[in-house]
Amino acid sequence: GKAVLVVSVELDEIRSLSDRILVMFAGRIVGERGSEATEGELGLLMAGIEHQEAAL
Repeated sequence: GKAVLVVSVELDEIRSLSDRILVMFAGRIVGERGSEATEGELGLLMAGIEHQEAAL
């Protein structure tokens, strides 16, 4: 298989180019989502808030 690393904060661009999105925060991967992930969901991950924490 092949992979391409794209680093961007342009969420529309990332979603249009990707099948799978890994989000990093503070030097670690905090989430993996598909291209159907919402901007809000990705934004929370980018801020270091994992989905389970957001529900509390």
